[in-house]
Amino acid sequence: MDGTGRLFYRQVPLLARRFRVATYSLRDDAPGMAVLVEDLAKVIRAARPSGDRTPAVVVGESFGGTVAMSLALAHPEIVAALVVINSFPRFLPQAYLRLAIGAIHAMPWEAMAVVRRLTAFRLHSRFTHRTEIRRFLELTAATSRGGYLSRLRILRDFDVRDRLPELRMPTLFIATERDHLVPSVAQARYMVARVPDATLRILPGHGHICLIAPGVDLERLLADWEHPPPGRRS
Repeated sequence: MDGTGRLFYRQVPLLARRFRVATYSLRDDAPGMAVLVEDLAKVIRAARPSGDRTPAVVVGESFGGTVAMSLALAHPEIVAALVVINSFPRFLPQAYLRLAIGAIHAMPWEAMAVVRRLTAFRLHSRFTHRTEIRRFLELTAATSRGGYLSRLRILRDFDVRDRLPELRMPTLFIATERDHLVPSVAQARYMVARVPDATLRILPGHGHICLIAPGVDLERLLADWEHPPPGRRS
């Protein structure tokens, strides 16, 4: 939801051992998901060497997962594989979005820093060091009121439940056991049951913001997904 792409800071050097990696910031004034999808498509095309049409492995976390799935539905030709982390095909209950939109409209924006600190315990787990949580707060501090409101409004209209069977590329759903923001394990199981070539990986003990936690290595998770150890169950 912060929209900066900066929370992949621990994962970028790990993924760069095997991939050309690109992260980017979401625009704060997007009127709808279609604009964010086209922005991501441009990032993928720009990241490829000139003349290269190789499709990408697209990774999205939380709100980013909704963008990644929307891209895969709109432009399947540029998506080789999809990795969706702690996300959902529809945000429910919608009443929470209306409450969040009203609260963000009403509060003095300076108070948002206090809200972030007070709610950090719901986003992280015992695996995440205090230094990483401090860095999380620093990196998300620049998120604007307009950016939050834009993304919350986009989530009001987002619903791909009926289109999940159209995701034909290999898809890895990663969900954390102690996600107190989104029922990510239940949501991932729902999606895995409907996406034709889907795999589920649950990370025990981790919270919603898991990519900054020590021990979470996306490159290794992708390698295990591509070549699962004997006996590994989805």
